[in-house]
Amino acid sequence: MAQQHLDPTDPTAGAVTGDALAGYLRAQATEFLRALRQHRETGGDGGAPARAKPRAGDNGSEQSVDAARALRRSARRISASLHTFRPLLDADWSEAIRPELAWLSGTLAMEHAYAARLERLLLALHRLSGAAVLPAQPGVVDVHGAGAGNGTAEAAAGSRTNVAAGSRAAGAARVDAAAPGTAGPATHPAATPERGNLTVGAAKAGALLERQLTLARTRAHSTALQALGSSRFHAVADNIALLASEVPLTPAAATADLRPLAAAAEERLCDAVTALPLVTAGHPYNAEALIHGLSPDPSPHPQDAPWHQVRLLLRLHRYAREVLHGGTRVDVRLLTAGQALNRHRDASEAAAAAAQAARTPRIAPATAYALGVLHADQRHEVEAARFAFQQSWQIQTVGAP
Repeated sequence: MAQQHLDPTDPTAGAVTGDALAGYLRAQATEFLRALRQHRETGGDGGAPARAKPRAGDNGSEQSVDAARALRRSARRISASLHTFRPLLDADWSEAIRPELAWLSGTLAMEHAYAARLERLLLALHRLSGAAVLPAQPGVVDVHGAGAGNGTAEAAAGSRTNVAAGSRAAGAARVDAAAPGTAGPATHPAATPERGNLTVGAAKAGALLERQLTLARTRAHSTALQALGSSRFHAVADNIALLASEVPLTPAAATADLRPLAAAAEERLCDAVTALPLVTAGHPYNAEALIHGLSPDPSPHPQDAPWHQVRLLLRLHRYAREVLHGGTRVDVRLLTAGQALNRHRDASEAAAAAAQAARTPRIAPATAYALGVLHADQRHEVEAARFAFQQSWQIQTVGAP
């Protein structure tokens, strides 16, 4: 499918010079320093690493979470601008600080990612089983099940069988409930014997996921706190403080036009989207994705990598537009496409977490079955997000001027 530029260069418009880039970078650096000051004033603690969200009225915790989010947002925009417009910036300085900004942004994002993943999976279990899975009932925290200590090979084989059965059952339910050419979950799953089996294992599956992801979130929380107190972070903050007052542009940046570099970022995005299998993105059932996710191989799903790359390129394109337009013009169409790709990433990572939990040794058959259903549900959410992106992108290209 031929792609058209979303924001074609107007030859009659005046050039956007390095002054606009300098102003944008200074503004983002100022936002970074403001968020850092707020984070320190609120104690530098985004709240206890627990499942629950901050309580109403817990202003310090909420402000710290907001400050950490603002730090990530500014770091992403600075790093993206350094990448897109790197010919106009001091090469040594730019190449030195970009990896540090990526490290900081990724480190600060992990705790929130684990918390959101856990909430997503528990809500999906609740929706699929039709029964509340939280709070966990007494006796449910033991994820090994009665008699799990008896045969290990037989139990593991039985668990894998039940995981696959759950995945197939969920997939079949999705295919039966979905209309041809659509993607996404059925609104009202039919009552079946498999639904009863899912309800039995949902509580234990939820407890297992909560234990694993809460532990991961606790570690991410500690890692973030250590990072913010490290000499490495202080070096980043010092560089950003200098950036707020002086941007290391090359001598040619004063008269160079930013639009060709921004157009190159858009071109890379369009090429990546063209390479996506958009024609098959609307299929409601993707058996290959389910088989790979439940295999013993814990590597990332190969189907997802091109979509994650498009998400990153779309973000670079959006930030380049912010530089050109001073951050005042928002393209709702690009935001819609970005939201679809964010849902794709979230569902993909949630499916991987469910598959990882299903690999836990000696889990009960009902628990394995519930995790298989949950994995299939999230993989279908992946397909639905791809379909939503396809629809959004087609509207953009058809409606582009």
